Amino acid sequence: MAYAIISKTNPKAGADLLPTGWQAARARMAGLPGGSLNIAHEALDRHVAAGHGAQAALIWLGREAERRVMSYADLAADAARFANVLRAHGIGPGERLFLLAGRVPELYAAALGALKAGVVVSPLFAAFGPEPVRARMQIGGASVLVTTEAQYRRKVADWRASMPGLKLVLIIGESAPEGCVALGPAMAAAATSFETHPTAPEDMALLHFTSGTTGLPKGVVHVHQAVVAHAETGRLALDLRPGDVYWCTADPGWVTGMSYGIISPLCNRVTLVVDEAEFELDRWYTILEREHVQVWYTAPTAIRMMMRAGAEAAQGRDFSALRFLASVGEPLNAECVVWGQQVFGLPFHDNWWQTETGGIMIANTPDMDIKPGAMGKPLPGIEAGIVTREGEAVREQPAGAIGELALRPGWPSMMRAYLGQPERYAKAFAGGWYLTGDLAMCDGDGYFWFVGRADDLIKSSGHLIGPFEVESALIEHPAVAEAAVIGIPDETAGEVVKAFVTLKAGFEPGEALERDLRGHARKRLGPAVAPREIVFRESLPRTRSGKIMRRLLRARELGLPEGDLSTLEGEAR
Repeated sequence: MAYAIISKTNPKAGADLLPTGWQAARARMAGLPGGSLNIAHEALDRHVAAGHGAQAALIWLGREAERRVMSYADLAADAARFANVLRAHGIGPGERLFLLAGRVPELYAAALGALKAGVVVSPLFAAFGPEPVRARMQIGGASVLVTTEAQYRRKVADWRASMPGLKLVLIIGESAPEGCVALGPAMAAAATSFETHPTAPEDMALLHFTSGTTGLPKGVVHVHQAVVAHAETGRLALDLRPGDVYWCTADPGWVTGMSYGIISPLCNRVTLVVDEAEFELDRWYTILEREHVQVWYTAPTAIRMMMRAGAEAAQGRDFSALRFLASVGEPLNAECVVWGQQVFGLPFHDNWWQTETGGIMIANTPDMDIKPGAMGKPLPGIEAGIVTREGEAVREQPAGAIGELALRPGWPSMMRAYLGQPERYAKAFAGGWYLTGDLAMCDGDGYFWFVGRADDLIKSSGHLIGPFEVESALIEHPAVAEAAVIGIPDETAGEVVKAFVTLKAGFEPGEALERDLRGHARKRLGPAVAPREIVFRESLPRTRSGKIMRRLLRARELGLPEGDLSTLEGEAR
């Protein structure tokens, strides 16, 4: 199916654009005396000082129908209390604090309070098993852990003695196991004022971990200067405006949930919706309707799950408050973009970035026409290109050519290091570019199109096949809910395409459906690109943040090493 360009659907948006250079963006920050810059000050204190303390900062929705509203003044006071708790226990600027908890208000206060105190914040996904937690805290040199009693007993207590640098464990709640400190009483006893530590723009602020195909997870270092990009890209790519009600469904244990679930929206003085529970279709539709969400930032996996239930599940709902829909985490299939227009009256706007970039780099902004399936265009201040590596050299490619997506270094949220791995960090840069490892194509209109990870590319009979293209074609079939494509060795072609699909409700796997899917793919893609084999699965392996793990499918298919599985959904390792 060919999709037409979706013309501007929000002509009122995009009036306050990011300047071409970053100096004007930096000038939007309040800053601290002497040129200091602190994320927590930009997110909370400056708004309170400007008279906006009564505005709702966070609407928290508990699993059991609890609803709690915290104002900017409330959250600022709790952040100050937490900073005082750290100071009282001798935790100083530059030390590393790890967060291991679900989406509860204490997590947000702890993250911002730690940043206020100059302490580095490293979020962990609450569903991690003991080994991923231990490995990340060991690599990161953890001094402090904020967690729940249940998480501590299941995942930390057995090995805590082996990590003498872990000085303090704060337990959310009113009591704590021996050797830990109960956060509730400690916060209640702490003062509600704290002088923000004068962090320099290049002081380390955030430590995010990202997994590779082999080896231990990489610790990606970001600095307080990153807040300039967080704030500005939120305004430009997500259309965040002061007073908006905004829901980012990403967990704070991932980079999206920290950068665009906490920092960017608070810097832009919006009201966050935070749902403690996991995805449940009716609950999500109810939240969008009842909380009058205006800007919604979610993941393609969630969108496809909603599509799987059918448009009728949304009938009778009032989504009139919605103004802007965006997606992140993995490529957004064109069908998802169009489905948003059909169900919500608005298309989903895809955007692209990485843990290493720290913020959105390429996006379908509110004032752009959308080409369904495209990532969009580089934001102002971002120079992107398509390149090929030729030994130590890098060569730029013309429009229409497939190559590696590359960015010119220098944006504020660019990673400053892979912690303790300087050689690995250096390899990410060549010829004046940051090399992303993602394959893409730029068309004649300047739109970038995702092709796949460099190590996902399939080479068949001289053709270079990007798995995303094949997956998107399969998802257009009415029976297919999700698809993942890999290349498998073939004596004649070098590699051939093999697809794994899950089906929508009401469809049963079988030879007839498999033939129909292969015929559909051949018609859409041609016989050279269409899958030779299609396998039906009840589910596909994915990370806990929702990304399908093609490399794991390939490794299991070919008996290869599986690499780091610490982020694999449903497998605690």
